[in-house]
Amino acid sequence: MYVHRYLTEKLEKLAAYFPIVAVTGARQVGKSTLLKHVFGARYGYFEFDPLIDVENARTDPDLFLDNRPPPLILDEIQYAPEVITAIKRRIDKNGSPGQYLLSGSQQWQVLRSLADSLAGRVVFLDLYPFSATETSATPSATPWLVKWLDSGGTAGFPSRLKIQSSLAERLFRGFMPGVNETPLELTPDYFKMYERTYIERDARSMTNMEDAALFSRFFRLACAMSGRELNYHQIGREIGLSATTANRWLTVLRGTFQWYEIPAFSRNPIKRASRKPKGFCADTGIMAHSLAISAPTAILSHPLWGNIFETCVANEIRKALNTMSPSPILHHWRSHGGAEVDFIIEKDGVFYPVEVKASSHPGRGDASGMVAFRKAHTGIPIGPGAIIAPSAESYPVTGNDRVIPWDAA
Repeated sequence: MYVHRYLTEKLEKLAAYFPIVAVTGARQVGKSTLLKHVFGARYGYFEFDPLIDVENARTDPDLFLDNRPPPLILDEIQYAPEVITAIKRRIDKNGSPGQYLLSGSQQWQVLRSLADSLAGRVVFLDLYPFSATETSATPSATPWLVKWLDSGGTAGFPSRLKIQSSLAERLFRGFMPGVNETPLELTPDYFKMYERTYIERDARSMTNMEDAALFSRFFRLACAMSGRELNYHQIGREIGLSATTANRWLTVLRGTFQWYEIPAFSRNPIKRASRKPKGFCADTGIMAHSLAISAPTAILSHPLWGNIFETCVANEIRKALNTMSPSPILHHWRSHGGAEVDFIIEKDGVFYPVEVKASSHPGRGDASGMVAFRKAHTGIPIGPGAIIAPSAESYPVTGNDRVIPWDAA
């Protein structure tokens, strides 16, 4: 059954204005399904193969495009970089909107070349795994976070999403479309297949990888460290890699949408780039697989339960912000004295602190980081704060901050 994606309307608007729209995202997040569902009745479709030069697209891209005129969906464009130059020549002659819809699962190389070669002609749209709202039985028209930010942090939360599984099962499965319909007992097999295909098809094409087994260990280690400030030396030391190699392999994970980082907050924009960012795995199902968690019942008692839940919330925040134009800026904050706030959302010059607590009933003390943030930054506009938790209801804990259920509608 098709699941409606929040980015559909945004995608349609972009295709109505730009000659090329590139939908990018990790393997199996639903890029092809989205493009076919929205445009399949009007567009031709072609999927490139990583090994076989089907229809000589790489050998003679001009002839290939002559035989497949626009409007056209070109899936997995990273496997045919030669086609990009041929597309550019056509767009230079005719820049009418909606000619080509491209999809790709690599930020590096091909897609960067695409951005450079087609500057002003192509717009990028990142697609992430399903959000909790998209997969609920009663999806709301707008993610709660968007409503909250648009209201200046004053929007109420009268209801919760009707999610048809427990929180533990939702985190164990993750939000990848392919696992959404997979029987629960086969979920570990799904992610074992996903990891192997990802390494063989995506990671290998981006870096010289002599030891795929070692990269697999690195991939799992990085995902298991989700929700922490990055330390390249520590990650590399765990499996005998240099900090340089660890940094390079993290770049591969970022470039294939498996990993992302949130910069540290500072009132000085230059310092934001110099402090340690926090890294996150792009899906809790992948993280649970990396930690070798065998069943949902093991998640709540796992030593990294808090990190798993924070990763879930981080991903949900990221998905919601991605639907906004422009997307608000996301930071994390830690003081020299040790006070911290998990996320600072910057929208229109106002900073909204967001804390994550993996407990069902957070109290006033759980807002201490947000209180410290306000005291440390009296000269900037700070909006209401939120403590996101697996709670049953929303309620205030200070005059400025309130608890919000992770599955608020």
